Amino acid sequence: MKETSDAKLLRRQNGMIGGVCGGLAEFTGISAFWFRLLFLILLLPGGVPGLLPYLLLWIIIPKR
Repeated sequence: MKETSDAKLLRRQNGMIGGVCGGLAEFTGISAFWFRLLFLILLLPGGVPGLLPYLLLWIIIPKR
């Protein structure tokens, strides 16, 4: 895991949709695949549990 004092949470510009998962992956050091899988699983029970946090992160996290 990266040092939090050096790492900044930023969206990746070349992300699939918004770059949220790529930005979270860079920040935490975990593969973007796992974040995409997490949001996909959260989308299954009706969409809102995965869509709402993703949209909020898309708005909150600044671009690179």
